[in-house]
Order: sequence, then structure tokens, then C-alpha cells
Amino acid sequence: MEVIDGFPSTSNDEYPLNTTRLIEAAARNFPDREIVSGTGEDQFRYTYSESYERIQRLANALEELGVEAGDRVGVLAWNDHRHYESYFGIPGTGAVILQLNLRLHPDRLKYVLNHSEPRFLVIDESLLEVAENVAPDVTSIEGFVVMTDNELDEVKTDLEPTYSYEDLLAEAEPEYDWPYIDETSAYSACYTTGTTGRPKGVYYSHRNIYLHTMQLANSIGISHGDSVAQITPMFHGQGWGLAYAATYAGAKLAFPGRYRAENPEPLVDLINDENTTVTNGAPAIFMPMLDYIRNLDDNPDWNGLQMMSGATEPPLDMIRGYKELTEAEIVHAYGATETTPLVAINFIKPSLEEELSKEEKLDMRRKQGLTVPGVETKIVDPNTGEELPHDGDSVGEILIRGPWVVSSYYDDDRTEESFTDDGFWKSGDAGTIDEDGYLKITDRIKDVIKSGGEWISSVDMENLLIEHPDVSDACVVGLEHPEWEERPFALVEVEDEVDREELDEILSQRFADWQLPDEIEFTNEIPKTSVGKNNKKSIREQNRGRYKS
Repeated sequence: MEVIDGFPSTSNDEYPLNTTRLIEAAARNFPDREIVSGTGEDQFRYTYSESYERIQRLANALEELGVEAGDRVGVLAWNDHRHYESYFGIPGTGAVILQLNLRLHPDRLKYVLNHSEPRFLVIDESLLEVAENVAPDVTSIEGFVVMTDNELDEVKTDLEPTYSYEDLLAEAEPEYDWPYIDETSAYSACYTTGTTGRPKGVYYSHRNIYLHTMQLANSIGISHGDSVAQITPMFHGQGWGLAYAATYAGAKLAFPGRYRAENPEPLVDLINDENTTVTNGAPAIFMPMLDYIRNLDDNPDWNGLQMMSGATEPPLDMIRGYKELTEAEIVHAYGATETTPLVAINFIKPSLEEELSKEEKLDMRRKQGLTVPGVETKIVDPNTGEELPHDGDSVGEILIRGPWVVSSYYDDDRTEESFTDDGFWKSGDAGTIDEDGYLKITDRIKDVIKSGGEWISSVDMENLLIEHPDVSDACVVGLEHPEWEERPFALVEVEDEVDREELDEILSQRFADWQLPDEIEFTNEIPKTSVGKNNKKSIREQNRGRYKS
């Protein structure tokens, strides 16, 4: 990427964009704005002002432990107020907050820890066992800070030395003189889940997070009048940055604490009780919530609620269901760990509002949307690198470049193969861009089904299968075939018995007969990755050779 010099400005470009300025402004301008943590009897409430004091105490406590600029400090926690405090208290000292995926296999977590070399781990008491399984094999860790309401001598663990998070804060000074940190310094680190190899380290700069926060708040339209529920796990790419955007705007913040997808009641109650206007999550969370709502005597009134949906394409049934039952809008967004994550967000442009029918608008909401300002996207032939036209039909690999997009992986020999010479990140996603600029993911490049020289979109097939009322989830993969190169195979999660003919009829709305899966297998549960996505790699491995006989 060539950068030219223009005429010198008189701007104070030396003033660094540091993330602590976000919480500092929220505490100054909206000191009484509420932050809610947890649900039910365990709920905790305080304000931006009170949170900011604890964040300053945390920074002082970390320095007392010996944490220095550039050190990595790992956090293993649920979505709660203490995790939120660590978002600012750790990097505000110049250290790096290491986001640890609590769902990773122990071997993967060990790799992440040994690769990033944190000096301390901050751990929720309920997750001590996770740390105990990996810590003996990590030599860099000097201590463990336990997030707990109990006295430290009541906490049972083999980890040592341990410190009480609350005791450290109580003993620390309530004011901290934030240093000005080079904005290109690492603010946080998040590792990819490593479904196709060992995890890759993405280290976000302060500048990166600051600019991403501003754009996310602008894209979703968050203001100080909003109430924001952070449902996406906070260890996964800053929880998609929503808590930062809420802080930036001075909005009310709500964290659900520990929750399970199979018990969505606390999440529904949180949205109701806190008059939530913006939230985020994957279909793996939003679909169980919708099923729960369908069984309520009275549907909640969520008119005005924007539900940012990512990770996988939202099924039409989910988009339609939330609108019809609650008046909530599903807002499809697209990104990745490597992009902080916001790349594109879906809304209907004014020029299309009158042109499209209601059903056409609904169908368009399945697309990943328009690339947000500040980011560049293009689609290229994955073999030649040639850029493809924006006609909505030409399928290629999506390349992304921008100020909050990764330009390398940390200490990883896979960096060279993951980027173009001019700095675009190769997303590995196959997709199209239409004449109006809307991005549509058709598959992962590695998941594209190539049958008889034609491409078949597993994503579109999966979302049609989910249209059946008794199908709760679906996963479509291509399996090697002796005559056609690959043929589709569908693994379908069902609640009651379903006829194959009914599924073929639904798929025939968009697929020709020759494109339909050769086999559909029904199951009670589809294998998932550590971030809740269907594990296509595992499903392909389990069914290897199925079509060869």
C-alpha cells in the first residue's frame, strides 16, 4: 500500500488515541448512567462514575503487582462488570489484555498462553478449574487474580500465588494518572479459534479500538439515550466492540453474567427489564431466545430494539419471527477476529425502500450488508487474484483492508500466505458484491461445494432447511464424490420426525433438483466449535468416504 505525503497539517497528530479516554469521558459526562451486571438475585448495579473509580483502583493494583507496559495480562471471565473493568484497567497502564476463550480445548488454551506469555491471569472463581487444567504447563504466569465475592481463604484452588480481585481494589488508591500511550501499541490480544490449525494471535492497537468504537457507534446509531445489552461473549473480539460503543456514547450498559444458550430466559428477562434498545449475538443464541418467546403467553414488546446478529447468516425464519412476535429488528453485521470485527452492516438504503417489496427487503436482510466507511472490501478470483465485478453473481474470495483490520499475525509463519502484497487480508470467505454495494457471503472458500463444475452455496441451503418448523439447525458440507467431484450432504437437527420430501420441497424454492443433497441425516445435536458455529471440519471428517461406495 503506497502512501504519499501531502502538505503538512497543523493538527495535534501526536495526541494518541487511547481507550481510557472513552471511559474517562463517560464518567465525566454521564456519571449517573447505570451499568447492570448479572440477572436475578445475583444482579449488581452501579454507575459509570463508580465503575471508573474501580477501574483506576485496578490500574493501581496491577502496578503494585509489578505489571508494566507491554506485559500481557490474561482474563478468563463471563460478561460482567469486573470483566468490563479489566477492558480499561489493564490496557490503561500500557499492558495488554489477553482475551481468553473459556470454551477452547485445553490444548488450544495452553498454546495461546504459551504463545502470548502472560505474566498474570485474572479469573472468575467459577472458571478456576479451566485455569487449573492448563496453568502447570505455562511457565510465564507469576500469579492469579481471582474475581470473587468470597474471602480468599474460602476459594478452593491449587493455583498459586492467588490474589483477591476485590481485596486488591480495596487496598489500591482510587485515582490513577493515566499515561499517554503510543496509539500503535497493543491494547488487547485475541486468538482465532484454530479450527483449521493452531490459533493465530491478533493484537489490536489502541488506535484500532478507538476508531472501531467510533464507527460501530455511528453504524448502529448508539446514543446516550440507548440501553445496551452485551450478549456476545466479551472474550470474542471485544464482544464485537458493543460495550465500547455504549461507553463512547454514554448509553446504559447491561451484562448478563453467566448464561447458557439452552436456558434463554435470563437473557429475555434482561432485555425486558432494562428496556434494551441495542444488543448483539449469534443466531446460536438468538434462535433459542425466539423459541422461548414463542412459548410465552404474552409476547414482549421490543419495538425499537436492534439485535446485531453475526457469526453466521441469520435465517429468514429468525428475522421474520422477531419482527412478527416482538417488533425487534435483526441487524445483520459481518466481520472476523482479524477485523475487530466490524466490516459491513445491513440496512436498506433509502433508494431501495420504495423499490423493494416487503419480502424482498426481508430477503435482502440476509446479506452481510454495506461495507462501513473506513474499510475497503473487494472480491477476487482465489486462484488468479483478479478482481471480480460487483454484479451480485460473480463469486470470489473477500479481501479486506482498513485501520482496524489486521496486517499480520503475531509471531506466526502463516502471515505471508494470509495477506496480499498491498496489505489486504484474505478472509477465506467466498461471496458476491451486488450493484448496490451489498456484500453477500456464499460460503467459506474451504466449504464451497463444487459439483460438476458448478458452485453450490451451503449457507443458502442451510438457511432454507431451517425454514422448516421442526428443524432447529442445519449444516451442509461437500463430500468427495467419484463422478461429480463433490456432492452436498446435510446434517439436520430436528425436534420431531421430518420427511425428506418436505425438506426437498423447501430447498426447491432456490435450488435445482441436481443441487439437492444426495443424503440428509437427522440428528439431535450438530457438533459445534468453541464459538458456537457448526463444526464443518468435524462433520466432513466423520462422513469421509460416504459417497465413494
